[in-house]
Amino acid sequence: MTETDPKKDLHRYLKSAREALLWKVEGLSEYDVRRPLTPTGTNLLGLLKHLAGCEVAYFGDTFGRPFTAEPMPWLEDFDDDPSVDMWATADESRTFVVGLYRKACAHADATIEALEWDATGHVPHWPKERSEVSLHRILVHMLAETNRHGGHADIVRELIDGSAGLQQGNENLSPVEGVSWETYVARLEEVAREAAQAAGKSPGK
Repeated sequence: MTETDPKKDLHRYLKSAREALLWKVEGLSEYDVRRPLTPTGTNLLGLLKHLAGCEVAYFGDTFGRPFTAEPMPWLEDFDDDPSVDMWATADESRTFVVGLYRKACAHADATIEALEWDATGHVPHWPKERSEVSLHRILVHMLAETNRHGGHADIVRELIDGSAGLQQGNENLSPVEGVSWETYVARLEEVAREAAQAAGKSPGK
C-alpha cells in the first residue's frame, strides 16, 4: 500500500476545490457574475471575495503570517455590515476579485508548505476554548468551507446560464443516457408529487 502524506492530500483537494470555484466565474458578464440569485443574495463574485478573506484570515493571521499583497479594507467593517465580504462593489471588477483570490490562495499555499502538520496558531474570532488550532485543523476547515461555497456556486451558475459540473473536462454529472435534462427533471417532479399524495399532503405542503 502506498504511503500518503495527509498534509499534501488535503492541500491537493483544497487546490482542486479552488479551481472548481474559479471556473464558475469564467465567461460571464460583470452583471451576471455579481447579481444575487437566491433570497439571501448569494452571488458568484461575493463567494470568491468571501473566500479570499477566509484564506487570508485562516492561513495568514492565524499563523502570524500577514497578507500584504493587496489591501482588504472591508475586513474592518464586519461590525457595521456582517455581509460586507459577500458581495463586490461596482468598483471591484471580476478581474480584481479573481486576482485577489489567487493572491490569497498563493499566500495560503506558502503557509501550508512552510509549516508542519501540527504547527499551532490562534483564530481570534473563534471561542477561546477552541481558538488554538493546528495547521491540520485549518486545512480541514478551509477545505470544508471552500467546498460548501463551491456547491453554492454550482447552483448559482446553473441558474444563470445552465452551465453545470465540477470542472471543465470533468463535469462529474450523472449520465442520463438518451434522456434530456428537461425529461429527467419532469420525472423528478412527478415522483415528488406522488410522494406528497401518498403522504396525504398537497405538493409543497
